Amino acid sequence: MTDDSATLLRRLFDRAVEVADPMQSLAASLPPRPEGRILVIGAGKASARMAEAVEAAWGPCEGLVITRYGYGRPCKGIRIIEAAHPVPDAAGQEATAEMLALLQSAGEGDFVLALISGGASALLVAPAGTITLAEKQTVNQALLSSGAPIGRMNMVRKHLSRVKGGRLAAAAYPARMLALMISDVPGDDPAMIGSGPTVGEASTPQDAMAILERYGIDIPASVRAALTGPGDVVAPRDPRLSHVQNVIYAAPSQSLAAAAELARAAGLDVRIGADDLEGEARDVAQAHARQAMETQAHMAQGDAPILLLTGGELTVTRQGAGIGGPNAEYALALAIHLKGAPGIHAIACDTDGVDGAAEVAGAQICPDTLRVAAQRDVDPAEALAQNDAHNFFGALDAQVITGPTLTNINDFRAILIHPLPKGES
Repeated sequence: MTDDSATLLRRLFDRAVEVADPMQSLAASLPPRPEGRILVIGAGKASARMAEAVEAAWGPCEGLVITRYGYGRPCKGIRIIEAAHPVPDAAGQEATAEMLALLQSAGEGDFVLALISGGASALLVAPAGTITLAEKQTVNQALLSSGAPIGRMNMVRKHLSRVKGGRLAAAAYPARMLALMISDVPGDDPAMIGSGPTVGEASTPQDAMAILERYGIDIPASVRAALTGPGDVVAPRDPRLSHVQNVIYAAPSQSLAAAAELARAAGLDVRIGADDLEGEARDVAQAHARQAMETQAHMAQGDAPILLLTGGELTVTRQGAGIGGPNAEYALALAIHLKGAPGIHAIACDTDGVDGAAEVAGAQICPDTLRVAAQRDVDPAEALAQNDAHNFFGALDAQVITGPTLTNINDFRAILIHPLPKGES
């Protein structure tokens, strides 16, 4: 191995992101440019980059794409609008109304290309019933702080929207639609990516209400009314979806495989775990710390270092005054449970460059993490109690900051385990 551990782990993360860059991967899933009118629409943190890739292959196109502030890309024909994520704003609401009007102009014989990636749930904003934007923002923020898995959050979002759960595709009927997706959800379920704007929904408003009740989320009367009526879901077999083809062309498993290939070339013994992990970040970290130390205990001097790779989407149930961030919280909890174990290094980052609500991808830890924290008078236990991992790692200069990566295949976690130094056990 020529790289030190921290540098190598960062190279692996960068490789995982690179493989999911739409400019490198989307064109292979595009058909030849259709004849006639083409509309390109999309939403998500990778959607502008996806639109840029489409125009690189097809030339200028008519259309509209909504992406996160700072994630816009230059396009010749497709209009790019930036809006707020993870809590929606008025810019997203206005852009969504414009997108719906554009789709309603589509007719039989027209072709719609939908570009969907993680983040679309917040960027596509069309509240159901009499729900106001402010009420939608409040419920969304409560969901983000609740610790609910992404699948449950997205189920609620579908029933509070006039565009999610297949409604976006229904608005384009009878035009043909191809939806190209980058998966950022455990299990790669198209119905969960961006809350499934092009995929029919089998759940009921009552199912969504049960989730809100389970996580103790207070809701205004308008939300209760939307979830106690018959609802307006687009069922999976709705005729308006009969012209829609949904294709996941990039997923976490591909990025983990690319990182593994690079790691093997560097001489590591790679073990790829689940790419769809869910759960409370600190709990998963505790289990991974135990696994890492048990793995190390069975290594002999001279063994190749072992790399444990996992993906998925962890959550944080906010109890303290910090801003959360599941990757940073995972890394902090991992460091606490490893207790400075020699020879174990790790990285945990969100591939979109944004961990929770922070403009930070995640963090790295090493055997010296707790020692350095003590030297800088930073309390890891208190930081964990306050969900304040981002400030903890900021104080240690151990954050991973990428800026907009223009893609999103969710969490990337890697634990690098060296054999114990001679004489230690």
